[in-house]
Amino acid sequence: MSEGSSDLLVLAESVVRKAKARGVDETAVTVSQGTHTSLQRRAGKVEQATQSTTRGLVLSLLQGDRWSSHSTSDLREGALDAFLDRAVDATRFLEEDPDRRLPDVALCGRGSSEAALDQLDPAWAGRTAEDRAAQALTLEQAVDAAAPEGRISSTVYVGDGSSDTARVMSNGFSDEHRSAWFAFGGEMTLSDKDGRRPEAAAYYSARYLDDMPRIDDVAAEIARRARERLGSRAIESGTFPMVLDCRAAGRILGALGGPLAGSSLHEGRSCLTGKRGEKLGSSLFTLIDDPTIPRGLASRPWDGDGLVATPRHIFREGVLEDYYISVYYGRKLGQAPTTGGRSNWVVPSGTRPLADILRDLPRAILVDGFLGGNSNGVTGDFSLGIRGRLLEHGEPTQSLSEMNVSGNLLTLFQRLSAVGDDPWPFSSVISPTLIFDDVQFSGQ
Repeated sequence: MSEGSSDLLVLAESVVRKAKARGVDETAVTVSQGTHTSLQRRAGKVEQATQSTTRGLVLSLLQGDRWSSHSTSDLREGALDAFLDRAVDATRFLEEDPDRRLPDVALCGRGSSEAALDQLDPAWAGRTAEDRAAQALTLEQAVDAAAPEGRISSTVYVGDGSSDTARVMSNGFSDEHRSAWFAFGGEMTLSDKDGRRPEAAAYYSARYLDDMPRIDDVAAEIARRARERLGSRAIESGTFPMVLDCRAAGRILGALGGPLAGSSLHEGRSCLTGKRGEKLGSSLFTLIDDPTIPRGLASRPWDGDGLVATPRHIFREGVLEDYYISVYYGRKLGQAPTTGGRSNWVVPSGTRPLADILRDLPRAILVDGFLGGNSNGVTGDFSLGIRGRLLEHGEPTQSLSEMNVSGNLLTLFQRLSAVGDDPWPFSSVISPTLIFDDVQFSGQ
């Protein structure tokens, strides 16, 4: 426990006491502070450098059946007293909502210790402006060295930050959590024969600096992805196997987030309403929400309600097992709360090498990026612009652009036919490459 984070906890406890003294029935206070530093280089120069520090407090109050939420960044004692007075006064004018209550404290607590979560790299505290500048310069030089002919421009980015959060509730819950992160990557624009300017990018993030890839490997990846965009075009519309690249899987998986939410279930905006326990996907589809992964980018000790962070299966072998139900929507739906929002999403890897799987596909479309589009949580329908390549027995034969993929989430995951062995670790969606049969693509 650091001195700074302890100060946040003391402040949160003080606000809860002051709210109680003002006659508030229930109170929840979150105090947080964070830093974010980034450096961007382009054409041999620093194009942008930013550094920000934020500190704020979020206060939730319950008086009778009236609930309200308020926030402030002015944490001086006198300012906080005035803020509390205004918040209490404003709450009296709100409509009653009997489902607003703090959870039973028996449901609250820490799912993993700070040591087990391992979210704070000791190297972050010693990181200097000189370190960031040197890293950005080294990355830019590596990208320059890897760039193919026809490069128009390239940009590299280096960033890092930390956050401290303390949460105290009048039901007796009190805890704090601290984390740090690192990120770097870049993008490149090339000149194509037809005058177009294809672009590509590669970015990485991790909790520990030593877990990041080698800079030379990142530079090579940026250049490779840019070369793969050359000569891109649309092919004929049709139904193809879709090879969803591991780093792009989060876009499709993320479309499940809205329909899984308790708010969507309660408001009748979910295509998954009433489907818990049903087999909705292929037996190969398992999706685990795990907030306890050491060094995980979305790991946490407790959720937004203060509930113990616990791993849970969302889908198991195609069967929908759980929703995201907060304490509030649990009361509205008459269901036990699970958790209000996702943490790390994990799709377990297959055992067969991805290259072997792809060799068995005479013709398939590899999707490695998305451009716009939309998904409808009520119906499950989606339509997304794609970037990718046409594969024949695993070998790329044409770069693709100006194409869309469309379908329905309720049928797409039934068509999951293979799972790769290449999980992408630099994301909160840790998924291998996913292969779906008979997916509709529109092009020429």
